[in-house]
Amino acid sequence: MPRRLPTPAVAAIFGLMVLAWAGNYLFVRLGESAATPLWLATLRAAVGAAGVLVYQAVRPPSAQLSNRGRRDALLLGIPNTAVFLGLWFAAAPAIAPGETAVVVYTFPLWVALFSPWMLGRPLHRPHGVAIGLGFAGVVLVSEPWQAAGAGPTPLALLELLVAAVSWAAATVAFQRRFPASELAAANAYQLLGGAAALLVAALVLDPARWPQPGPVLGVSVVWLGLFGTAFAYIVWFYLLESIPAHTLSGYSFLVPLGALGLSVILEGERLSPTQLAGVALVLAGTYLVARVAGPEPAGGHDGLSRAPIAKG
Repeated sequence: MPRRLPTPAVAAIFGLMVLAWAGNYLFVRLGESAATPLWLATLRAAVGAAGVLVYQAVRPPSAQLSNRGRRDALLLGIPNTAVFLGLWFAAAPAIAPGETAVVVYTFPLWVALFSPWMLGRPLHRPHGVAIGLGFAGVVLVSEPWQAAGAGPTPLALLELLVAAVSWAAATVAFQRRFPASELAAANAYQLLGGAAALLVAALVLDPARWPQPGPVLGVSVVWLGLFGTAFAYIVWFYLLESIPAHTLSGYSFLVPLGALGLSVILEGERLSPTQLAGVALVLAGTYLVARVAGPEPAGGHDGLSRAPIAKG
């Protein structure tokens, strides 16, 4: 039976996890003043993987992986971490942090779309409504009818959408491959596999542009790697011991909302009324698609609730 925590404690820990993920969007922009997107993504994934592996050495997960399981988790780290972070970080200079978070968090909508043919979970009418709301919101956020240069660039939006699709497809593949007891261990290895793939990409594509050591890079990597990845990952699986997974996932919309709030306060990001309406639609779709998932079926897979979302 899962351990029950006092509600204030749960709220406080969950709030720290949301802050960790929401703050990532601002620290990516800060860190890219000292490192290229690929190198910064590499450092984030590597530091995050190191932090998670240290934690697991102290408190091992409920189930250990076989050699085959480790191999599969490492390989799934390519779409789940390397492609996701690489494209997100590449798009970051061209789009404000709050808008970035909103587009990235179309992820649950893509999970819902992939689940029927990868997990055998049918889409119902509420899913369709949620997906429609979410993607209509992306159109409003991007404002494609505006003059060039007046909003997010089409390339940046495409990179973010492909990043979200890659994250979603790998998440569903994770749930198809690993039972619930192995997800914590598998998630650590996928971070490690993603870090290795990003390192290779950085060495090949940015061989002469090494990160510039200094306070800016240090603070950014500490937040992104330790707080925004390792700490948030550990808290996510800790909370799953006392809170149903579908309940936690239902509040994933708070991450882009938090990122948007931080961006408005700290960076002066401003959205037009149309974009604000788009944000509301994306958040509503994200919330609805998680809530209609319902409790995870016994012996089955939930297309969203057990998502290894140790990044964001």
